[in-house]
Amino acid sequence: MVTVFGGIVGHVGVVGLLERELVQAAHSYLFVGPTNVGKAMIARRFAAALLCGDTPACIGRVLAGSHPDLILVEPEGRASITVEQARSVVSQATRSPLESDRKVFLFEEGGLMNDEAANALLKTLEEPTPASLFIIVAEAEDDLPSTIASRCRTVVFGRVSDEEVVAGLADLGVAGEQAAQAARIAGGRPGLALALATEPHVADYRRFWLSLPMRLGDQPGDAFRLSDEAVTSTGPLLVALEARQKRERDALGDDVTKAFQERQARELKRAANALHVTGLEILASYYRDVAAAQIGGSVRNTDVPVASLSALTPRRAVACAERVLSAIDALAVNQRPQLAFANLFADLAADA
Repeated sequence: MVTVFGGIVGHVGVVGLLERELVQAAHSYLFVGPTNVGKAMIARRFAAALLCGDTPACIGRVLAGSHPDLILVEPEGRASITVEQARSVVSQATRSPLESDRKVFLFEEGGLMNDEAANALLKTLEEPTPASLFIIVAEAEDDLPSTIASRCRTVVFGRVSDEEVVAGLADLGVAGEQAAQAARIAGGRPGLALALATEPHVADYRRFWLSLPMRLGDQPGDAFRLSDEAVTSTGPLLVALEARQKRERDALGDDVTKAFQERQARELKRAANALHVTGLEILASYYRDVAAAQIGGSVRNTDVPVASLSALTPRRAVACAERVLSAIDALAVNQRPQLAFANLFADLAADA
């Protein structure tokens, strides 16, 4: 049973919890945590353990999404999981499993469930059939109506330490310095670190964000120019993900569906959003270092020119760091990255 969770980077406590849950599983689970930390991947491994035990061939079919008793519930298009889909789930939940002793309904993007769909699913979660089990994956409990979250056993995923990410990448054959750079950029997100592990531009991305405070200007258009650069800078880091997605499409050939293409588009958008957040976290760490250096604290970004660490007073540096973190909140509510970055850079230039 343990082998189904083999190769997971970090999340030792979560994996141990899920292994114990296999003895007597609840009827519904809610996996919550930041983007790209591995929630959906572990959810599918958990589903494999529930459906297959330790049978390798069966596990392989679950991981590939081809097991008849694994029902993947995905958003329609790029919008949401609809009430029609929820009603279909309710109907399927009343039917007997085909091979296993249960059916597992997996919502890998459960945060996209609209209110109507959640309401349609509520009664099934309240009074589940013995042979139905639900796993809903979202970034936070607040992404779902409280009526749904309260009927699920919540499993919380945190970020993984850089040391664990580096060790995991090393086990996969990634060289030490490249693994360290990928871990640093990924910000505790193993999924993102794996996508970055073979990219040669990882260090350039970090240098770009650390250079921004020295490039801020008060001329019209400066903030928008830097904003465009910030958005464009993610492109080289998404090459490996785009290449992998192309291989998946090529393998399917004429069987590539619109739903599959839309799923890939959402995956690419999530990876880009995670990189945007990481860039802002790097920028915030610079301002944190400015304050720390002047009050005798330790500096995280030791490769930043020492002279630049006295550019602002500690008070102003802390205010700038807080402004950067507020931009992360703006991205979380789906503000366009170009606009969020331009507003941020204009504000930071005014405070410089």
